[in-house]
Amino acid sequence: MPDDEKTYIETSLEEVQNEIVTLLNAKQYILARETLLSLNEADIADIIGEAEDRLGMEIAIVLFRMLPKDKSAEVFSRLSTDDQTAIIARITDRELKSIIDEMDFDDMIDVLEELPANIVDKILEKSTREERKLINTFLNYPEDSAGSLMTPDYITLKQEWNVGEALAYIKKVGMESETVYTCYVKDPGRRLLGFVSLRSLVTNDADVPLSELMVEDVVFVNVFDDQEKVSEAFTRYGFLAMPVVDNEKRLVGIITIDDILITIEEETTEDIERMGGVISSDDKEYFDTTILGQVKSRLPWLLILMFSAMLTGMVISHFELQLSKLPSLMIYLPLLMGVGGNAGSQAATLIIRGLALGEVSVKDAGRVLFKEIRIALLTAAALSAVNTAKIVFLDGRPLDVALTVCASQIIVVVLAKCLGGLLPLLAKKIGIDPALMAAPFIASLTDTFTCFVYFTLSTVILASI
Repeated sequence: MPDDEKTYIETSLEEVQNEIVTLLNAKQYILARETLLSLNEADIADIIGEAEDRLGMEIAIVLFRMLPKDKSAEVFSRLSTDDQTAIIARITDRELKSIIDEMDFDDMIDVLEELPANIVDKILEKSTREERKLINTFLNYPEDSAGSLMTPDYITLKQEWNVGEALAYIKKVGMESETVYTCYVKDPGRRLLGFVSLRSLVTNDADVPLSELMVEDVVFVNVFDDQEKVSEAFTRYGFLAMPVVDNEKRLVGIITIDDILITIEEETTEDIERMGGVISSDDKEYFDTTILGQVKSRLPWLLILMFSAMLTGMVISHFELQLSKLPSLMIYLPLLMGVGGNAGSQAATLIIRGLALGEVSVKDAGRVLFKEIRIALLTAAALSAVNTAKIVFLDGRPLDVALTVCASQIIVVVLAKCLGGLLPLLAKKIGIDPALMAAPFIASLTDTFTCFVYFTLSTVILASI
């Protein structure tokens, strides 16, 4: 979205919020409600969240209570966990039950996974016995698995039906289902047989049997598949919904595109945080996270990088005698460390992206290494030519110094490119998030190798000249 369009939308929402508050202060409640209900559910959730931050929870509760039952459930599912907890603590049991009854099942599971245990218990108390059993089943799936993302609200058809019978059934249960565009066919044992699209149903005669229209080659995921694998499948095949099966290939639910879009955003956020050296355990927005929470998420990685920097210091101290004889070597050390870190980070970023999109796999390590070496040699040669001219003609240093710096630069760039290309693949191989092998880690590692290579080469080259 263009920045000017985004700013316009944000400004408009703020103006609407101010207008609603003005109407509330003037006790024009009907106009305030009509203004609020004229907005999309996502915008209403933003306005209620902003109202809580700026005007207090009481105003936010007043706005929330203005919503009709069906809309309040949708808005509630879009609020932050803190706002949801605060609302549940203030509304009546009857209002809470109304929200639960109207909320889509998968949205309810998403909400329950984030709320405190005491709030979850309160919600479960208002659920029916069947709902509690189903909710507990879904909550027992691993947090980042396909099972935690799926919904049981889908349409299943019988193989022996014809098109007319299928459409009649869809009309009967369609409003209670997450989607009607794809209908799944299963046998009496709940094993997935295939699917039939709504398009094929409405474009064929009523007496055509489903067995003639059913697609048996079904792409599905297992309940225990990681959500990252699920998002890759959605991206690869472009589906609006995907069936989820257990180990016996029994259909247990479906995942829809709206849920996977949220998952993709979460995965992207997680990768960006890890690439920046932030270890975060929640999905709160920047201003909603406490100072102590930010410190906890940033400090561990900074400590690791600090110890890595200590190794670099140890390498430098090892060559202290040589530096005392030729202190001008230190002038070019920051340049080499910067080039090495940047070269490694470039390679790591591209490989991490390739892994995320399925363009690169662990088995491609040899191809990656061969390609990065060629890239490194060409880029290092160009950088060294510029650096040599700068050292000799602008700095007025001897040729042997330029030779030492540029030879070191070539080795450092090649080494950094190889590390940047291979370390994410190694991380993937041993089950670590490749995003951890990004800029901070690569830069710290190449700093240590840069110092060792630079001072070792200077010892050899300058001693022989």
